[in-house]
This record gives sequence, structure tokens and C-alpha cells, in this order.
Amino acid sequence: EELKTESGLLLSAQDASSFRYKKAEVISVGNSISGLNKGDKIYYDKHAGYGIEFEKKYYLVIKEQDVVVVL
Repeated sequence: EELKTESGLLLSAQDASSFRYKKAEVISVGNSISGLNKGDKIYYDKHAGYGIEFEKKYYLVIKEQDVVVVL
């Protein structure tokens, strides 16, 4: 199965799984966090954090230190 990136590049499933980082949107930020805001697009280490299900939606909770890029 192929994956198409936002820029139109086609990647095999094997290529896509070898990327170290994943892109996400910030849904909520703790009170003591600065530099991140709700709605920010970020890249984070794909092995970081833990998943939770809340009101039938899946969320990933990650630490600020695991964010590598804020777009």
C-alpha cells in the first residue's frame, strides 16, 4: 500500500514506517507549557507518549521534550 504525502510524494508502507517523526495537531496544552498552543502543527518522535481514548476519540499524550518541530 502506498502513502501520498502532502506534497504529492508517493511512499511505500515500508518507507513511511521508517520515518522517525510523525506530524500532529496540538489539541490541548498544560498550564506550565510555553511555546506550544492549541492548533499548532508539530512533529514528534513516533515512539513517544501514550494513547488514550476519550469520548470515542483516540488521543496521544506526549511530553513537551518529545516535540521536535513546531510549524
